[in-house]
Amino acid sequence: MRRASHRAPEPTAFKQWASLSGRSLGSMARSGGLVVAIIAPAVYTVGFYLPLRLVMQFQGLNYAQFLMPIICLQAMAFTAISAAQRAAIEGQSGMTTRLQTMPVTPWVPLLSRATANLVHASLSLAAALVYGSLIGFRFQAGFDDAAIFVLFALLVGAALTTGGDAIGSLSRSPEATSQALTLPQLILGMLSSGFVPETGFPEWIRPFVRNQPISLFSKAMRDMADGGVNATSLWPAIAWAVGLIVVLVPLAVWASTRRA
Repeated sequence: MRRASHRAPEPTAFKQWASLSGRSLGSMARSGGLVVAIIAPAVYTVGFYLPLRLVMQFQGLNYAQFLMPIICLQAMAFTAISAAQRAAIEGQSGMTTRLQTMPVTPWVPLLSRATANLVHASLSLAAALVYGSLIGFRFQAGFDDAAIFVLFALLVGAALTTGGDAIGSLSRSPEATSQALTLPQLILGMLSSGFVPETGFPEWIRPFVRNQPISLFSKAMRDMADGGVNATSLWPAIAWAVGLIVVLVPLAVWASTRRA
């Protein structure tokens, strides 16, 4: 009688992605990363709205409407820092090297981290919108523009987290990675029209403030929320976001798959 042979099923790329994505999300839940994703936008909202709202009201601005885009962008930037730390921790712990020696599809670890980053970004963005509604922010241009607002914020988040993952994979030092990303985020945020109008800056720096990506992102998102977005504000912002993704995705793939 012929004995039946039993072969262990070979894991598919989808199963590998699902397993590693679940691992990343579980790690975020256990470490409190998901809780921080909800709390961080509250800190940004309170920290920027309360000190500046009276000053902006004297200038005739509804500061809740004006501020909300940069709060969402700050939430995406914080997600990018968290993404960089996760990638660095995996490199530091040896997990990245271990996966490279196993029969794992090369792009799966990066895609699984991207999935966890998308969950983090979505949760943080939803929390930011809830806090914004509490201070008076409203979508005034209809459901379609509200959906574009959310999708565009996640597009920017995808660009930033891809860059963060690449930097974390290359540095493999969570502390140094966090410091390296915090300073550019702070400088670009402060020197943008996200917190104050362009007219609040000295004339010599206004061209930089007006044309840098954070200002373009903020203006486009403000138009989406207020009166309907137009091509003049939308396309430069999309060009920046897509351009960042085109540049950073190959860098992230190389950083994730290179062998130490």
